[in-house]
Amino acid sequence: MGDGFPVQGQTNRHIRDQHPHRALRKSMTDAERRLWGALRLRQFEGYKFRRQHPYDRYILDFVCIGKKLVIEVDGGQHTEDKHQDAERTAF
Repeated sequence: MGDGFPVQGQTNRHIRDQHPHRALRKSMTDAERRLWGALRLRQFEGYKFRRQHPYDRYILDFVCIGKKLVIEVDGGQHTEDKHQDAERTAF
């Protein structure tokens, strides 16, 4: 993501206005739920993580703003469109 990592807040008005990240928080996969259990409440080295955070045209699974770290958990939803998944990974 380079040096220009502007993930301070909700960045995409369309995503922010539609609130799909709220629905995603309620329907996390088993893998996401387990990882969130280890990341939430600053349990991982004291770093604060957010889940289902809007960024550009994507919704990131887990983000640590302070360390500019993004964690994406691939699962069945990422195998539907290989081109779109590769595009998202490159971004």
